[in-house]
Amino acid sequence: MRSAVWVVAAALGAGTSATAGAQPASPAMSSIELAVACAPPPSFSAEPEHAQHVAGAQDSAPRAIFGGHDLLVLDGGTKAGLQLGQQFFVRRPNSFGTYHHQPAYGRGAKTLGWVHVVAANESTAIAQIDHTCGDILTGDYLEAFVPPVVPAGAESTDTAGEPDFGDLGRIVNGVEDRTTFGGGDFALIDRGSDQGVVPGQRYAIYRDLRKEGLPLVSVGEAIVVSTSGSAALARITAARDAVFEGDYVARRK
Repeated sequence: MRSAVWVVAAALGAGTSATAGAQPASPAMSSIELAVACAPPPSFSAEPEHAQHVAGAQDSAPRAIFGGHDLLVLDGGTKAGLQLGQQFFVRRPNSFGTYHHQPAYGRGAKTLGWVHVVAANESTAIAQIDHTCGDILTGDYLEAFVPPVVPAGAESTDTAGEPDFGDLGRIVNGVEDRTTFGGGDFALIDRGSDQGVVPGQRYAIYRDLRKEGLPLVSVGEAIVVSTSGSAALARITAARDAVFEGDYVARRK
């Protein structure tokens, strides 16, 4: 309790110059960069081990929902590696069911926004919200902020190259654990850098109508924005129909 009181006092008292000096140096983002930053991270993994969390807000009354430019109290300080000026994504695990095609998979996480640290002692820190993508709640966790790098052509459709049907992936889920998508939406696919996927690669999206004698039907196009070992975040650039969880993705060669 004393640590929390101390760091709140530090943010209020000595904080004017400390806060100004700790402002993040990242430039203003374009609309597509903001959309990518607010999209899910390219992973189906759960919360990282030893992650710090939102414990509350610097306010005169207890709250559990935060937004705007609120000052958040974090449950870790300099002993946990937090330093003035550091930026972090605020995220929350998706927890609605399991992926029915691959039951061993998690559902990844949603991005609620990003913050930067404005005051800290050994055990507690204060962070200011820089941008919100959704409501931030008590218990949401932090991950290091990495400015988005958007591949060229991410807002356009390119159908050059034949789809490779020898290594099909699947659409999994998206923002807020969505399972239905349209043009401009972001979706996670179950192919990542371990399968040679890199940002900028194009994919054709197909659906199995499950009718004997009928081939896969084309329903859309996508471009990979970011990757991890086993997953990739793709932006759907065109959709002839709604794209669903479980639809196939075929890399264009």
